[in-house]
Amino acid sequence: MNLSDSQTGGRGPRRVSALEAVLAHLRDAIERGAYAVGDKLPSEAELCRTLEVSRPVLREALRALQTMGLTVSRTGKGTFVVTNAVQDPTFGDYAASDLLEVRRHIEIPVAGYAALRRTPENLDHLTHLLDRMERETDTTGWVAMDTLFHLAVAEAAQNPVFRRVIEEIRDALARQSAFLNELGGRREQSDREHRAIVEALADGSEHDAVEAMRHHLDRVETTLTDIMRPRRAGAAATDGTGT
Repeated sequence: MNLSDSQTGGRGPRRVSALEAVLAHLRDAIERGAYAVGDKLPSEAELCRTLEVSRPVLREALRALQTMGLTVSRTGKGTFVVTNAVQDPTFGDYAASDLLEVRRHIEIPVAGYAALRRTPENLDHLTHLLDRMERETDTTGWVAMDTLFHLAVAEAAQNPVFRRVIEEIRDALARQSAFLNELGGRREQSDREHRAIVEALADGSEHDAVEAMRHHLDRVETTLTDIMRPRRAGAAATDGTGT
């Protein structure tokens, strides 16, 4: 079974990655009961052979299933299905809904403060970081810089407490960023949103900075919602295998 073909799932012409195709296949199998709650998934070797994918791709898909709350990995025993319905995903120590709520209350006003208080050095750092992000082709490297970008905005607000809050959720932000970029193709869109934030800070516009950060977080939420939306109705059509 080859899952590497282009699949749109009604979302436009973006080519679906092998990771997305494997995840869609396994998620559909769980949601329609092919793997029931309590069942152990086949071994990694068996799944790689059946789905014709590499082990790194399969492992990323298995991690995504756990993030979605569908499975749990038990050391030395394997991966087990714990529910057939997607839960509020968890990134590190925090649920996605909790993380987004805090980000809205912190990062939106922080962007406004940063527009009023940023120094030339803050702007230079943010611009240099954004330039590097726009050139970066490696997902891991981009995700690392994504978290640094949000830390740098907090630093530009000239309040160390803001930076401390972002530091606290830094690991969760990185996990969420990787999840959205692998499964939602967010990287180029994020770069554009980050660029709008930096331009607002450079202009010293509190209003524009607040709105740019609000738009960025709105798009994060929309992409996450799209990924987590129940798939059963269109799964067979999306998965070209019909299974």
